[in-house]
Amino acid sequence: MSDDVLISAEHVSKKFCRSLKRSLLYGAMDIVSGINPFASTPNVDNWQEPSDDELREGEFWALRDISFEVRRGECLGLIGHNGAGKSTLLKLLNGLLRPDRGRIRMRGRIGAMIELGAGFNPVLTGRENIHNQAALLGFSGREVSQRFDEIVQFAEIEEALDMPLQNYSSGMKTRLGFSVYAHLEPDVLLIDEVLSVGDVGFRMKSLNKMGEILNRCAVIFVTHAMPQVFRACSQILLLNRGMSIFDGRDVPAGVSRYFDEFGQSATTVTGTGQAKVLDVQMQTPKKSCGRHETLEIRHEEELRITVDIQLDGYREGLLQFLFWNKELLPVMDLVDHHGNGLRGYHFSTDSEGRVRVSGTIDQMRLNSGRFTMSVIVLATDLTVLCRHDAAAEILVEANCASGASTLYPARWEMTSQ
Repeated sequence: MSDDVLISAEHVSKKFCRSLKRSLLYGAMDIVSGINPFASTPNVDNWQEPSDDELREGEFWALRDISFEVRRGECLGLIGHNGAGKSTLLKLLNGLLRPDRGRIRMRGRIGAMIELGAGFNPVLTGRENIHNQAALLGFSGREVSQRFDEIVQFAEIEEALDMPLQNYSSGMKTRLGFSVYAHLEPDVLLIDEVLSVGDVGFRMKSLNKMGEILNRCAVIFVTHAMPQVFRACSQILLLNRGMSIFDGRDVPAGVSRYFDEFGQSATTVTGTGQAKVLDVQMQTPKKSCGRHETLEIRHEEELRITVDIQLDGYREGLLQFLFWNKELLPVMDLVDHHGNGLRGYHFSTDSEGRVRVSGTIDQMRLNSGRFTMSVIVLATDLTVLCRHDAAAEILVEANCASGASTLYPARWEMTSQ
């Protein structure tokens, strides 16, 4: 383990038991086995892949053969679905649990924000909890006094500093906890989803602070917010059912794999019912697909969208083709050359109230990834006649796989100074 590596996990595995009674029994058996000098225990230096054959009744592998290193100045994004094993791994790293296989090595002082307000005493004031947390991290009273004002100002709790913590909101507790760890600068910082509680302004401030402290520590960051991953992380570890399915420094590729695990978005139809999407056709010069299907398209390729709509009693209204990314954020809205969209249009329907509307994107500018399209039909007073979400899906392939939603070519110039 080199000097700049602060976190090292080698072939780490952990098993749990679904039954509480059996878990207690197995725990007692393991304690007895642990103090038996003649009992054999797995050795990481002579490692073998964990097998289901060695599981006792009711047991399962919560983590299976996890290995990684995090150096000073690096941030590892630990991502995966709920139940993938992220929190279990953090508890192993923090020493709350012991691995059944493998070895974990940590260097320096460790700060862990694993549970919201963990380590805080609800009866004590914010001021007293700052000193308590600092003492748990191994900092002296003088070191705390030197940073105390910065901690309070960053957490934005000046008016509540001498109020019992039990009267704080969840966001205030989060701000205080993060501020203590960030300003006392431990060598290793473990963060589990706590930034999702604070408001937008504090989340941005916290991410900026993480960028500042990375030069002095190693960070493991657990979150389901992929924009935060792009902003803070230098490498990705993606877990699925306790196993690593992606491990590397290609952050966009890891995030894309994370979204692929969720599959296709569910189709929903809402509105007054006075309009109905009958059919959707999406077409490139080489391929086409229908409603609720996925079209593969290259970046900068032409895309033509044709939608058949049934209208009940309406001849004028608004039509919108809106594209969403996997985090359900709108990333593209089709508009005309004046930027007005399909507003105030007269629907030229046939005798049965049906109309066909087509729109063409000359060059697809979305980045790599999956995007769903909603077809939204509104009356002129903005009453939603029909909103058909996930009417179709496109899978964009691009050479650049950054975290941006769109890619635009530019004219680059370089001159010597």
